[in-house]
Amino acid sequence: MARYTGPKTKIARKFGEPIFGADKVLSKKNYPPGQQGANKRRKTSEYGIQLREKQKAKYTYGVLERQFRILFEKASRTKGITGEVLLQLLEARLDNVVYRMGIAPSRAAARQLVLHRHITVDGKVVNVPSYSVKAGEIVAVREKSKSLEVIGDALAGFNHSKYPWIEWDENLKGGKLLHMPERADIPENIKEQLIVELYSK
Repeated sequence: MARYTGPKTKIARKFGEPIFGADKVLSKKNYPPGQQGANKRRKTSEYGIQLREKQKAKYTYGVLERQFRILFEKASRTKGITGEVLLQLLEARLDNVVYRMGIAPSRAAARQLVLHRHITVDGKVVNVPSYSVKAGEIVAVREKSKSLEVIGDALAGFNHSKYPWIEWDENLKGGKLLHMPERADIPENIKEQLIVELYSK
């Protein structure tokens, strides 16, 4: 399965939520895409509801099926509530941390910055979006990339106090992951227990 590169508005309408960020179309067409989208009101099975939640999480974080399953298996082996640990592992991905720090306007843009070697972890360039950032590690913009317009535009006016698990340093153009976020601090509208139930079948 290749990474989804189609129209993001179509996916957002499928879930009825702006999972890729602000989406003006949702306010006008808040119903599923397709010819019968506005009229379709089929009852979804329990399995269908669980699958939908997993798909939503995958699209939100830009993770492929195999990567998602590996993360779930790791979460299930880790001490704690499996669903919450899964979200914490997704939040700890380097591309997501770059996005949470406001260095990029979206996770897709953050992924591109990482791939193009604009991001460092503890002073070393890391170009793997799935790299798992650990508590205490510092994620920053590479010195010669600090003047990039896309980064400057993203950081302009960004509220760095939104995420209490990240400590931002303006001079460094980076921040430290203080600890894994608590579930209450993760703003994504994902019912992680449904994902756990799906994989438990």
